[in-house]
Formats: sequence, structure tokens, C-alpha cells
Amino acid sequence: MSAAAPHAAARAALREVARWKPAEYAFWAATAASWFLLPGQHLLLNEIAIFALFALSLDLVLGFGGIVSLGHAAYFGFGGYAAGMLAQAGYTDPLLGLAAAALASAALGFVTSFLVLRGSDLTRIMVTLSVSLVLFELANRLTWLTGGADGLQGITIGPLLGRFDFDLAGHVAYAYSLVVLFVLFLAARRIVHSPFGWTVRAVRGNALRAAAIGLAVDLRLVGIYTMAALYAGIAGALLAQSTQFVSLDMLAFHRSADLLLMLVIGGVGYLYGGMIGALVFKAMQNWVADITPEYWQFWIGLLLVLLVVIGRERIFAGSLVLARRAFGRRG
Repeated sequence: MSAAAPHAAARAALREVARWKPAEYAFWAATAASWFLLPGQHLLLNEIAIFALFALSLDLVLGFGGIVSLGHAAYFGFGGYAAGMLAQAGYTDPLLGLAAAALASAALGFVTSFLVLRGSDLTRIMVTLSVSLVLFELANRLTWLTGGADGLQGITIGPLLGRFDFDLAGHVAYAYSLVVLFVLFLAARRIVHSPFGWTVRAVRGNALRAAAIGLAVDLRLVGIYTMAALYAGIAGALLAQSTQFVSLDMLAFHRSADLLLMLVIGGVGYLYGGMIGALVFKAMQNWVADITPEYWQFWIGLLLVLLVVIGRERIFAGSLVLARRAFGRRG
């Protein structure tokens, strides 16, 4: 057997794992069809698409990098403010705002990653929370820049591609968010199945062993963390452009808490978990709020308790287990 044979076998195995599954085609076909079949729900669906991207960003850093974050809203809000401020300055093209939010959030993620990666898992959790709280307080204090508690006022977003105006029914916004979500999902899927992605998984599994075989552990974690921050910032920009409003709520702790709950519902480590969790969480939130507007948080909290005590697989009768298998998750 030649020396190249094991390498060829390994490449073939990786290509097989990365191959698209039938369930993935069905998922994205149904997602695209929702724009045509549910025109009256585009505002809600747009919000689901945005939070699906937000959850995807956390899944990159948690499910693949193994870093638990309690302050991921920092990058979500930072991207929203970046897009909103750019629009206030007269640069109303939505794609330009999206690019600015991506660059700003990626830069913030890169700088803060060196703080986040120091110490143990508990230290990392507290550092991520601290970054979010610091940004929240800065946004609250710098009223001349952020509008403080009143938020950014007078944001105007120009037509998408110079032709499609954002409408009150959310038709353009939902199509816009769907396309961005799909493009970034393709990029994330390619990355996690690349050699870089597999080495990040190796670091998550055992950082000491990964370092022992010569992997630059910190460099890989900085890379995946920066990428997750970029995705979160784009999600924040989408929300800011869709609503034409940015407030402190985008940086609030409950954003990060809701995000973790979405991943608890959908599962981590296979990209679709966050998106499925966002769909279930936002749909349930909307449905429960219609029934009991004052106590919807109680029922969401009860679901979380049941997920922990009984187990996600038992509550959803194995449907999420089947989903993970259908979408190709291993382990």
C-alpha cells in the first residue's frame, strides 16, 4: 500500500461526511417555499430567520469550538448599532450596512477573543458576560452617539439593490434575511467540514491532545470566535435594517439567554440545531403570547425545566434525534 493511500481514504471519508443529505435539500426547499406560502407571516418569519442566523453564530463557537458564551448579544448589538449609525450618517444602502456590521463585529470579536480564551471554562463564561455588560453600559451612557435608552432615531434604509423598498408587511425584509442566512450557512457548512473545522473540533474534544500533535489551539479558537462574532453582527444588522430601529435591548442579557435556550431546544454541533431551535422558540413565544400575554415567559421557562429534567429527546418524541441523523450529525 502506498503512503498516499491513507490520505486518499481520509479525504474520501471527509467528502462523504460533507455530502448534502436529502433532509437538507428538503429543509431549504421548505424554507424558500415559506415566502410564497405564508405571505401574511413574513414579519414573524423574518424575525425567525434573523435569530436562526444569530443561533448559528453561537453554534459555531459553542458546538464546534466548545466555548460557552453568556454575552453573545454583545456582537449582535454591536452589529446593529454599526449598521444603524452608518444609515444615520447617510449611507443607507443595506448591503453596505451589512458589510460595516460584519467588519465591526469581527474586529470586536477578534479583540475580545484574547480575553475570552484566557483561563478555565468558568472564567470564559464570566468574561463573555462582562463584555456584553460593558458594551450595554457604554451604549447607555454615550447618548450623543447611541441615543441611550431612547435608541437610535431617524434610521432610514434605502432600497435593496436600489430597487426593492422595505415594506411594512416584511416581504422584502424576509427575502433579504433568507438569502443572507442561506449564503452564510453555506459558508459555515464549508468551514466546519474543512480541515480548519475538523481541527477546531479536535481542540474542543481535547485541547491538550490537540496541542500535543502540533495544532495551534489558541489560533483556531480565535478564528472560530471571530467568525461567530461576524455572524452575530450581521444578524444584528439585519434586525436593525428590518425594523429601522436600534435600542439597548439588542445588547441586553436576555438576548444571550434566549439564544442559549434556542440551542438547548435544537441541539448543538450540527448547524441546523440553532435554526430549528430559533423556529421552535419564536413560534412558541408568539403562540403562547397570544394566549397568555402576561405570563408567556413562565411557559418558556417551564419548557426549559422540562428539557433539563425529562430530556429533549423524550419531550420531542425523538423528532430532534431523527433530525440530527437526517442532517448528518455524528455523535
